Amino acid sequence: MSFLFRSISFLFFLSFLTGISIAQDKRKFKIFQFPANMIPTIDGKVEDWKMVDPSYNIGMDQLWDDRDDSVRHRFADPKNLDVNVKVGWVKGMNRLYFLYEAYDDYWDFSLTNLHNDIFEVVVDGDQSGGPFISSFHPNKNLNQMDTYFSYQGVHAQNYHIFTPAKEKDWAMVWGSQPWIKDLPYANAAYNYNFKPGESGRLTLEFWITPFDYAGPEGASRALESVLTENKEIGLSWAVLDYDDVKATKYNGFWNLSKVREMYGNASYLLPFRLMPLEKPYLKPIDAQWSFIVTDMNRRMVSFTDQSFGEISTWNWDFGDGTSSDKQHTVHFFQKPGQYVVTLSIKGPAGTSRLSKVWDVTLK
Repeated sequence: MSFLFRSISFLFFLSFLTGISIAQDKRKFKIFQFPANMIPTIDGKVEDWKMVDPSYNIGMDQLWDDRDDSVRHRFADPKNLDVNVKVGWVKGMNRLYFLYEAYDDYWDFSLTNLHNDIFEVVVDGDQSGGPFISSFHPNKNLNQMDTYFSYQGVHAQNYHIFTPAKEKDWAMVWGSQPWIKDLPYANAAYNYNFKPGESGRLTLEFWITPFDYAGPEGASRALESVLTENKEIGLSWAVLDYDDVKATKYNGFWNLSKVREMYGNASYLLPFRLMPLEKPYLKPIDAQWSFIVTDMNRRMVSFTDQSFGEISTWNWDFGDGTSSDKQHTVHFFQKPGQYVVTLSIKGPAGTSRLSKVWDVTLK
């Protein structure tokens, strides 16, 4: 039997188990870019998010009831549960910001254990995919606790976020790295005025840091996922809804992914694109640039234009009496020193200039 035939057979078998075709879910979602001067304050309020276009909203109409096959893919009753989520990011920061707004006719959060209404978020910052919890490890001969500490949550992370959290931490990280839910890697705030068992509306605002590697040893060996414009990351979530404090199992499991096992297998997460700034927050023309010292011994520096807008001309002043009209350029400085380098650009919308004072320092 050929490898291709075995692979196709496995996909059909997996589709039979999940009840859907793996290739069926073609949805893609957007992550809003906040301008650097408008970063959300984590205070449980919605004011900072009013700038986000409604096209970024992800509501209950996108979620699937996945408690069992008999009720799979039905829609929620908004009189029982209604949830809206927005996701944001800030260029230059490896953080994902969330605004979670929910109405529930019965909020269950009086117990100190895992029995709690939960917003379960799973993130895979580099889309590495594959299983990431110990029970899904392909080698079944390994000791489960050894696997937990070496494997669970390492390349993709699962946050069980309590909605709301009462007399307990705001989240349970389902893995061997609980340190990722604390500052400086995460923060959260709630706004609500109901008691356990009552109905009402809740606002949860939080941010998390996705990691390509996050181990039990702490941040010393951790590797943050680098978030860049137009990059896609793997992301999904589920809403676990209890309607009875005595219940041994949640009454609803509403899942953004069409495959329930997304909670432990990052291959079932959905692509979320880190969007550029929306047009209202862009200058018509704006000079921006970066550099890398390619070879300090030869004082060789690579300059990269990162400007916004329609640009017709570029002019680099390297601060040593020389210049260049290329968009991107490499320059050899003849002497050691601290240089003021300036990029000037011109286009139909006007001109813009950006200088960096002594950033380029060579020996």
